[in-house]
Amino acid sequence: MDDETQPRWLTHEEQLAWVGVTAMMWLLPGPLDAQLQRDSDLNLFDYFVLSSLSQAEGRQRRMSDLAAQSNASPSRLSNAVGRLEAHGWLTRAPHEQDRRSIVATLTDAGYDKVVAAAPGHAAEVRRLLIDGRTEAELAALRDVGASVARAVLGDGCAETVMPGARTTSPDC
Repeated sequence: MDDETQPRWLTHEEQLAWVGVTAMMWLLPGPLDAQLQRDSDLNLFDYFVLSSLSQAEGRQRRMSDLAAQSNASPSRLSNAVGRLEAHGWLTRAPHEQDRRSIVATLTDAGYDKVVAAAPGHAAEVRRLLIDGRTEAELAALRDVGASVARAVLGDGCAETVMPGARTTSPDC
């Protein structure tokens, strides 16, 4: 076999980096979800949807953009949005210019809900991820996140999941 057909195994340092990333992927969601459930009767995914809408222009986003940002299947997102809609926290309607697209819009009650949940969530994110990190470590986390978003989604779509990902193409 030539070198091109051989697996490219991770070096020791690369393996340690991968284990560090998996620690964040697997260990952070549980306590963040538990805090939101306990304090706000929201799960992490629902909070993410409400928070994303609260930060969007006009407090609305296309469902396809929400799905891309959350890496959720259309059915998972639709189920979550249905629950949030049943609580009166958002509405869905066809896009004004593109009737094939559905737009989710945060209601005033939904905005109030996410604003009430945000301080506790921010405190837990701070406790688990932010506090104790240097400015250089936080910059590295941001830059690695943007780089991974670009690698997975392409330059044009990275901005939809990570604002500030410095994309080079508008094709998403």
